[in-house]
Amino acid sequence: MKIAVIGTGYVGLVTGTCFSEVGHDVTCVDIDAAKIEALRFGRIPIYEPGLDEMVALNVEHGRLSFTTDLKAAIEKALFVFIAVGTPPLEDGTADLKHVLAAAKSIGDYINGYKIVVNKSTVPVGTAEKVRNTIEATLRERKMRFDFDVVSNPEFLREGCAIDDFMNPDRIVIGCSDCRTEVLMKELYASFIRDGHPVMTMDTTSSEMTKYAANAMLAMKISFINEIATICERVGANVEDVRNGIGSDSRIGYQFIFPGIGYGGSCFPKDVQALVSTARTAGHEPRLLKSVEEVNQTQKTALLRKVEAYYDGDLTGKRFAMWGLSFKPETDDVREAPSLLLIDALVKAGAEVQAYDPKAMREAQRYLGPRAGVTYAEDSYSALQNCDALLIVTEWSYFKNPDFDRMKTLLKAPVIFDGRNIFSTDLVKMLGFDYDSIGRAPVLAHSQARATRLKAVV
Repeated sequence: MKIAVIGTGYVGLVTGTCFSEVGHDVTCVDIDAAKIEALRFGRIPIYEPGLDEMVALNVEHGRLSFTTDLKAAIEKALFVFIAVGTPPLEDGTADLKHVLAAAKSIGDYINGYKIVVNKSTVPVGTAEKVRNTIEATLRERKMRFDFDVVSNPEFLREGCAIDDFMNPDRIVIGCSDCRTEVLMKELYASFIRDGHPVMTMDTTSSEMTKYAANAMLAMKISFINEIATICERVGANVEDVRNGIGSDSRIGYQFIFPGIGYGGSCFPKDVQALVSTARTAGHEPRLLKSVEEVNQTQKTALLRKVEAYYDGDLTGKRFAMWGLSFKPETDDVREAPSLLLIDALVKAGAEVQAYDPKAMREAQRYLGPRAGVTYAEDSYSALQNCDALLIVTEWSYFKNPDFDRMKTLLKAPVIFDGRNIFSTDLVKMLGFDYDSIGRAPVLAHSQARATRLKAVV
């Protein structure tokens, strides 16, 4: 089948590439000519494991192409996917200007029956707005063509998006036309042969499903972080608590890892957008607001521990930071705790020496030139002459370092772990001062510091 994908960001690029992988003829479109040119030469603008190889293979075999010619792409396609950004506005609502601009272009160039598929994460009612925009454009052209608008939300996790697309838990299709439903199921036939369910519903319910899913996952993260804070107060170990509740099949282990909050392009903006949707509908979503508030507070948990350890005076201190991306296996730093932490440390008079295996360039782009911030070539170089190490992202190879080498590079054996990647027993045995999330601090050198850290929330 012939597919056009409008937008070559994270969702659009993964969607188009995976459809081409199973034999569909896919054209990805973007207004950014430099990005399109780079993609044609195999230069991928994001880091996603395996994506560059898959793009190269399908371009080579002629199943995947990239262009700025929106008219040609729409005219030859049966399916036109909208996969553009929906960034939050100041009030938390999703900005639909890119989605509606894409809809206007579809109306400008539609030349026959089309299935317009909204893959962007959008608020309830957007499918109708897309339909109205296309119809209005067709009226301006004094033309009539049959088309349908489908809500088909993505459920991709950064770092394993290809596997999520190729082996989905479920496929959600929001539409009301029988012909469209049949064609959408045929489009996804290669991905559902192993029995993965296809769920069909109206577009409103489909749009709501995406927001509800992300809000639920965000809620689990904020819940375990709230529990971690209580554990620190009462002397419990959050890792034991996590195992105790995760073994309950009604709860499960996923998304109950304590840390310093969630970030990225999805959870923060989607929770905000759902809050805005609820308020527009006349309901105050108290639980969702709490999820958001707990997460914002949790992003500063590591900073509070650092301040307590150094009696509130960080002037002249230098900190190594391992990890800049909001999670491992991505270069995405949007809403990442690292950015907030770096900003706060520098404002407090400290310096930061950071390392991330994939997100250095993105972090520099977001932070800009900034005095007091340097970027190391590797994880050990980041430790050189630093007063302490801050662990912000749980990249796998951070989990088994050479501790003896770390002690020779750091000024003092001090670690603040925002992702609980080390065993407290191990670091205690090795002689480190170590503070993590929801667990009692390990203080090898100062009982006074232990008392202060115990009081930190």
